[in-house]
Formats: sequence, structure tokens, C-alpha cells
Amino acid sequence: MPHPADRPLAVALIGYEFMGRAHSQAWRTVNAAFETPPVIRRVIVGRDQERVGAAAQRLGWEESATDWRDVIARDDIDIVDICTPGFLHAEIAIAALEAGKHVLCEKPLANDPAEAEAMVAAARAAAERGQVAALGFNYRRVPALAHARDLVAAGRLGTIRQVRASYLQDWLVDEEAPMTWRLRRETAGSGALGDIASHAIDQVQYLTGARTLAVRGRLATLVPERPGEDGPEPVTVDDAAWATLELEGGAFASVEASRVATGCKNQLRIELFGNRGALRFDLESPNELWFLDATAPIAEQGYTRILVTEPEHPYLAGWWPQGHVLGWEHTFTHQARDLLQAVAAGHPGAFSPAFEDGLALQRVLDAVIASDAQDGRTVAL
Repeated sequence: MPHPADRPLAVALIGYEFMGRAHSQAWRTVNAAFETPPVIRRVIVGRDQERVGAAAQRLGWEESATDWRDVIARDDIDIVDICTPGFLHAEIAIAALEAGKHVLCEKPLANDPAEAEAMVAAARAAAERGQVAALGFNYRRVPALAHARDLVAAGRLGTIRQVRASYLQDWLVDEEAPMTWRLRRETAGSGALGDIASHAIDQVQYLTGARTLAVRGRLATLVPERPGEDGPEPVTVDDAAWATLELEGGAFASVEASRVATGCKNQLRIELFGNRGALRFDLESPNELWFLDATAPIAEQGYTRILVTEPEHPYLAGWWPQGHVLGWEHTFTHQARDLLQAVAAGHPGAFSPAFEDGLALQRVLDAVIASDAQDGRTVAL
């Protein structure tokens, strides 16, 4: 799809709640931080006219609308950014791609493999027309994790043998916390598994560069019902998930995710162990990466704290002097930068992860569900 040389790229954002706010911040700041094609926040879309109108004013969008179909048909829209619940991703993304738009879709790609496969087919057809179909796993854009990937790719850890990844939150610890769409299978697909374990599994595969070959998993719904608008309502997704992944190359990864882990606010922890070194990261200290060089003399070995705020580190050239730390919101700005660069280059494959990666991850998530249904037996992919 050609770049509209006579005007900035115009974005339509579908959804205005939590993720919509984060993406709005990214589109607001990306041109100020990085050399990218100019972009304008054209229209934000939601079902409630009054609320989406208020969101447009608060978040700095030119217009608001309630019908996404009308919006994606407009000639003055170039990028469609999808921040809706997962059960709506496929319909909106496919329609937007068929309408000739570039698409950024929040993770996970879809709620089931059939939807994901249809989205991949649409993305492949769109790529032939020069359109970008991008999947929003924003933690790939944490500078410390991008630097970790660089260290692994450079061989500093040697052969990866073992990975540990956990993503723990506590926003559902209170049994009286009200029912939401995230707790219903028909809208969310799964619970902690698709919501946050997907991030952990994506990091395992992103950092190691290895596909998952087999899965063993268990799921648990620890609070079986929640207060709904009309009384108690059953929770039909998992509160917590555990999985062991067998990776190509012989490494194993353990993954844990929970939304009822008391005291954990947004704790994504990752550890990689190789025969030449090791890495560890905690999202609650997002600017720090800990590296152990196992090739140093034993008497000198120990984890070194790397403060990932130098201009030489990934994405930092667009920000502040050394030591001036970044936060969670910046990952979305980095994501927008990478998308705009792919659009400007006319190279749909320049953005990662792509929809194909989302389909591969969906198959891993489904393998966890299948394994749990078989009492934790191994499921091959």
C-alpha cells in the first residue's frame, strides 16, 4: 500500500479503554521521540457514543465514531489499530486488511485457531499489496528485553538449556471483584492463559528464537463465581496456568501465570540459562537486566546489573540522557515506531511479531488447554 505522500498517515483506533489509552499515548508521542513518518490520530471508535466522544477529547483524537465498519471504509484512514476484546479481533482485522489498511492488532491474535488462520490468510493476501499486519506483543519493545535478545543472538549465553518465565498479578485476589468480559470464555477465550501467559510464552520464543515442539499444562479456576449485574455469575476461564514447553534445540521452559497471586502487581519475570551465561529480568524493575558471564573465572563470576538507558541500547536514542529511566508506556511508542518504519519502507515483513507468529502462539495456548483436559499429558505441536 503506497505511503500517502501528500498527507500524514491517519490512524483509526478501535477501542478506548485500558489498551486504547495506552495506544493513544503511543500515537501521541511517537513523532516527538523518533524520526518516523508523520501520523495523525484521526478517529477513535467505541460502542457508546457519549463515552467514546469523551475519550476522543481526553486522548486527543480528532473525531469519534460508533461504527467501525464505516470508519475502515474511509479513504482518509491508513492504519487501523485494534484494541478490542479478543473475540472481535478477527472480524475487524480481516475487514480492515481487505479494505486496504495497515493493521495493528492487540494480542492474543484471536480466541481460537480457526479465527487466527483466517486472519493469517488475510494478512498474507494484504502483504502482496504492501500492507503491514502487526501483532501487539509490546514487551518485545522493552529495551532491556530487546537487549537480552541481542545478547542471546550474539552467543553470549551459548546454548540455551533452560528458561523460566512467570507472569503474576493480583487484581482478582478479592473474591468479590466484579465479573468482566475477561472472565467469560465467549469473549476472552481463556483467562490468565491468553491474557498474560501469552506474554510469557511469547518472550520464551522471542528470546530463544526457538519454536515450541510439545507442551504439558494445567489450568485452575480458583474463584468459580463472581458478582455479576444480575447476581453471582460463573467464571468460565482460568485464574492461573502452568506449562512446561519443550523447545527446538533441546531446551525446556517452565511458564506460570496467575491473576490471583497476592502481592504481585505486574510481575513478569524471565530467566535464561545457557552453558556460557545467564540472564534475568523483572518487569517491575523494567530498566534493569542482569547478566552472568560464565566464561569469566569462577572467582569473578556473578550477576552484573545492566541499567538499560544508554543511547546504544535498543530504542534509547529517541529518549533521555543516560540513567533517565523509561516505563511501561514507552513500549507502545516503540511499537508504533516500528510499525511506521515498516509502512514507510513498504516492507510488510519488517515488523515482528506478525500474524503468523500469533497463530503459532495460539496453537501453543490451545495445546496447554488440551493437555489440561488430559490431566497434564504431553501434547505435541
